[in-house]
Formats: sequence, structure tokens, C-alpha cells
Amino acid sequence: MPDFSLNVNGSDRKVSVAANTPLLWVLRDTLAMTGTKFGCGAGLCGACSVHVEGELVRSCSVAISEIGSKKVTTIEGLSADRSHPLQKAWIAEDVPQCGYCQSGQIMAAAALLAKSPSPTEEELTAGMSRNLCRCGTYDRIRKAIHRAAGQPAAANGGGAQ
Repeated sequence: MPDFSLNVNGSDRKVSVAANTPLLWVLRDTLAMTGTKFGCGAGLCGACSVHVEGELVRSCSVAISEIGSKKVTTIEGLSADRSHPLQKAWIAEDVPQCGYCQSGQIMAAAALLAKSPSPTEEELTAGMSRNLCRCGTYDRIRKAIHRAAGQPAAANGGGAQ
């Protein structure tokens, strides 16, 4: 197995895995970072979302060999003590129901707010549209993103995505 060096949440890590191993399984199985979830395995649901060099990436769909020395940020890397504005907003708005998709939702929201700190309803819809929540907590997700951005939520909660 080849060795790969990568930077995860600010720490340099070395792993020995097959070159085609998805980043998701390197994070979960090799590095024991289980905050990133397996959802569909096809890059469609967003449960496995992480940031690579600040860009939102479906970790189930990118091989470790594609990462190279790029910086990877997982849900654990946003904040160890739940002090990230999105984590605070998620708690304040009581967003999770089952919670399974929430790390991917938060990572998508963080990428959105990094690009658009005060997103319009259209930007929020576009930025979050590829993350699925089987429990349907979309209105609470939208409210939490608005809260984290320091904006009042839309009067109707923004509706479903």
C-alpha cells in the first residue's frame, strides 16, 4: 500500500491505503474521525461533506490520491468545543432530529457562509440544495444559517429546499 501525507484539521497525517480509497473511508476507518458520515456512497446526499482547501467536497467521491497535500477540514475541525457560530446556531435552533446528515449540513453551510457571509434566500437555497435531510428539518437548517450569519430568518422560514 502506498503512503499518503495529508493535512486534516491542521494536523499532518500519514496513511497507508490503496490510492483509490475514498477520502471518507480514510477519515472514518484509518483516522477514526467518525463525524463525517456515509450516506449514499455516490456523492448525492451530502452526509460525507468536508472541505478540501476551503471547497465543499463529497468525501465518498474523491480518492485519497486526489488529495495530495491539500488541507482537509472535517466537522471535528470546525471547533472542538462547539464554539463555531454554525454549531451554536444549530444548537440554538434545535436543528437535528435524527442528526445523521447534520455534519454534512453544517459543512455545506460553512462553505456557503465563507463565500457569502450574508446569503440571500436564493444563495442559501443554491448552497444547501445538494444536502438531503431525510427528517425534513430544512426550515430549522435555514433558520440556523441565518442566525449564524447574523440575519433575521425569512418570515416563512424559507420553505423546504
